[in-house]
Amino acid sequence: MPRKPKTIPGPSRLSIILARLKQEPRPVLPNLKSLRLTFAYRNDHFGARHFAKEDLPRIRYANPAIDIYVNKPLKTKEEKWKPEMVVELKNGTTHTLDMEGKWSSAIFHELMDLSAGPWWQRWKNEQAAAGLPATPPSPPPPQKKTGAAAVLP
Repeated sequence: MPRKPKTIPGPSRLSIILARLKQEPRPVLPNLKSLRLTFAYRNDHFGARHFAKEDLPRIRYANPAIDIYVNKPLKTKEEKWKPEMVVELKNGTTHTLDMEGKWSSAIFHELMDLSAGPWWQRWKNEQAAAGLPATPPSPPPPQKKTGAAAVLP
């Protein structure tokens, strides 16, 4: 018979992922038809890469019918091109958002302003009236282990 643990286990990895996907404000985008992102595979375009890692899964979870294409070509140091997001709305119009030098939260806000509709403006007004930011900050990265904990398994 296995020993009983002396501590209460924390939340499972799956429950943490689900909490992040369902985090408010849920990015419901009724006017959006498709997204096309183009950014460097590595060593450049950090805001765009963080947007793809942090916010695209939430957008996909809230809007399963949206077509999302991500193109991450290799980029050498000599090449100079900017990351971009092409947003196609259901009415047929397309908009190109420049993601050069922007934080992932700024990219998210631009996309929401463009395609979320009136509920996003209400959400921003409610949050501003309460003295809160429109979106909660991203969770901090895990701390690196130091001392003996870094060496031991």
